[in-house]
Amino acid sequence: MSVLRKIAARLRGHPQPAPEPVRSQVWPAFLDRPGSGWPQARDRARPGPDVLIATAVGGLSALSLVESVLAVALTLRGARVKVLLCDAALPACLRAELDNVRPEQLAASRIAEHLCAGCRGTGRELLERLGLEVEYMSTHITAEQRSRARSLAATVALDEIPAFRLDGLSVGEHAHAGALRYFARGDFAGEPYGAEVARRYFESALLSAFAFQSALKATQPGVCVFNHGIYAPHGVFGEVCRKQGVRVVNWNVAYRKRCFVFSHGDSYHHTLLEEPVSAWENMPWSRAHEEAIDAYLRSRWHGTRDWIWFHEKPQERPEAIAAELPVDFSKPVIGMLTNVVWDAQLHFRSNAFRGMLEWVHETIGYFRVRPELQLVIRVHPAERRGTLPSRQPLVDEIRKRWPVLPPNVHVIPPESQISTYAVLERCNAALIYGTKMGVELTSVGIPVIVGGEAWIRNKGVTMDAATVEGYRALLHRLPLPGGLDEKTKERAKKYAYHFFFRRMVPLGVMAPAQGWPPYRPDVDSLAQLAAGADRGLDVVCEGILKGSAFTFPAEQLDQRELA
Repeated sequence: MSVLRKIAARLRGHPQPAPEPVRSQVWPAFLDRPGSGWPQARDRARPGPDVLIATAVGGLSALSLVESVLAVALTLRGARVKVLLCDAALPACLRAELDNVRPEQLAASRIAEHLCAGCRGTGRELLERLGLEVEYMSTHITAEQRSRARSLAATVALDEIPAFRLDGLSVGEHAHAGALRYFARGDFAGEPYGAEVARRYFESALLSAFAFQSALKATQPGVCVFNHGIYAPHGVFGEVCRKQGVRVVNWNVAYRKRCFVFSHGDSYHHTLLEEPVSAWENMPWSRAHEEAIDAYLRSRWHGTRDWIWFHEKPQERPEAIAAELPVDFSKPVIGMLTNVVWDAQLHFRSNAFRGMLEWVHETIGYFRVRPELQLVIRVHPAERRGTLPSRQPLVDEIRKRWPVLPPNVHVIPPESQISTYAVLERCNAALIYGTKMGVELTSVGIPVIVGGEAWIRNKGVTMDAATVEGYRALLHRLPLPGGLDEKTKERAKKYAYHFFFRRMVPLGVMAPAQGWPPYRPDVDSLAQLAAGADRGLDVVCEGILKGSAFTFPAEQLDQRELA
């Protein structure tokens, strides 16, 4: 069972296997042992540069586990680490999901009755236990600020919340994204408590801004570290830092086992789009590098080297695919890869469309008058198998607009085990919105048209649309005369290598594990976290402390080590 399938099963209430009895379960208890050296390490770091790890939601152990490891590793490198935790300060947050707080409870600001005690307990176990300085959000919010947040949340029009700015801070965008994440939808249609829940997330975003402004003043950090950099509270934290000129480091779990993505200044959703091509286009390149990325990309068909994938038994046999998918492959076939409707509803400057649904409907409408082409829409499997299964299925959204699909348009639903890779191999070109599949497809020579904010955009290997009219003009070029030329294909492979092997930083101290969360610190001595012990951890800590690039030097290794 894949990691995300296990996560999804947990969210649906299915029992999970007990965690494996690995030594990582002692984390961070070994620090309490006599002779561990941890108290002395803390003392030595007191004069060091101030780092604020703004975990906030301590109960999300997938976050607090990693950040507790970072806290110790940074302390060992001489940083004075401080931690920010939420202590029931917010009426809605990232921890709230439909399976643990009902909408009517969230709407009534009753989250504390259901989540806060357990959340604080996990934060105490993993972060307070370290004995570092801890700030609590509630101590940084005044009664006047609480009143102001409640008043704004009650009076600002619902449709004005996403664009609302507090003293120049885009708090509304992150509040809106957080509420959509809670409902696992792209809008609040049909949700009886949708407006009230949206207002609770708005109130939380406002309180997060007030609290973090005060916390920064109290702690005076040189850099703040926290997960993802979107939603409330973390997206708001980033807004405050950038306005006040405090360096930001965001991180997230990557696809490859033991790997994580770190970024400077903002969420990787944005930074990977804006990363200059100079970061990778002139990197050393040889047959060994090409073989390494080819082997990894092929492994993604079955997820054997990843801890995030979506198919248990992908169906690759042509006859089986033909039996389920009535496509006439004698005509040019264009593949279309969607995203989950609710995921990361943020503003992207380069997006040609107002949202993914608009892109989908525009594309179907275009192919309706191009009967000589076949369009295959592959709905993202994460709609069913992701961390938060979507409550706004794309298939239903398509049916609302297109009760009868054009005969040359076919849909592969999210539950289908048809291999996306096997279908796209037979396509003339692919259309994508925001999926990272564009990185993979171009690497095997499949031309890609980008309609949204995909990371492969602006890398010199795809056809990128900046407007709806520009997107239509690119579709007019279909079918294309052939695949990508060898020079473009090599460039695509270079970026894929950079994306999967260099930007996804391996942390040897984080081991895959059964149960939740899907990894554990594999650490039982401070020596494992000290400088020089883990090359990936060194890259991360140097990036946090010195501002250097979060780029793992995979190209310098024996490429067989990447297998």
